[in-house]
Amino acid sequence: MDHAAVLALFDRDMREGARPDTPGARVERVGRVVRHIGADKSWNGVLWSDLDETSADAAVAEQVRFFSGLGGGFEWKLYGHDRPRDLGRRLRAAGFTAEPEETLMVAELSDLALDVEPPEGVRLLPVTDRAGVALVAEVHEQAFGGDSTRLRHQLLAQLTGDTNTVVAVVALAGDVPVSAARMELPPGARFAGLWGGGTVEAWRGRGIYRALVAHRARVAAERGYRYVQVDASSLSRPILTRLGFQPLTTTTPYVYEG
Repeated sequence: MDHAAVLALFDRDMREGARPDTPGARVERVGRVVRHIGADKSWNGVLWSDLDETSADAAVAEQVRFFSGLGGGFEWKLYGHDRPRDLGRRLRAAGFTAEPEETLMVAELSDLALDVEPPEGVRLLPVTDRAGVALVAEVHEQAFGGDSTRLRHQLLAQLTGDTNTVVAVVALAGDVPVSAARMELPPGARFAGLWGGGTVEAWRGRGIYRALVAHRARVAAERGYRYVQVDASSLSRPILTRLGFQPLTTTTPYVYEG
């Protein structure tokens, strides 16, 4: 893989050329910043910027004013290669809080082994309705902690909109949800995005996460995508590396609470 070329393509497809993630959301370009404005309770944030030492502070202040005017917080999604090099420091000085760093990992679908199945006794159930979304949210809360209200709202909105842009799946042991994940399929992009893969603690280490990655990758390949990408935590990165994913850069969510 030509890392520099794929990273440049990712920036064009998924950041500078981003699409709204739910019906009613919108993406705006303001100067050298691309921002996402969510519908109702969905995600607000900055997806891409191309700034320098003379323009960064003013651009950050402008986005703080804009999103504060909407009455809520937002996220500035900072990548390791974004400019200026000290943009993270500038965001912290403006009142942002950095969340744990993740690794942007990408695989070309033609290079992946996709014949991975879940362990015995576990089946994968496609999520298509409110009941399935509830199972995904249940797993999310057990695997990651915290509240799943935003996830429920976003996934329901996606499934009632253009259903070709999202795939969600839950792994069941009998009737008990033990793992879940989703995939976003932006129209016209070359990357499918893998999100939310999580397994409840008692079921980790049995190959379920690996099976969920392979399941979604098969769907992405069938639909004509060339790459799959993941914002990988330190826990998932070794699994993804064994599957054939390669690290391109880091990504850190900087959160402004308002």
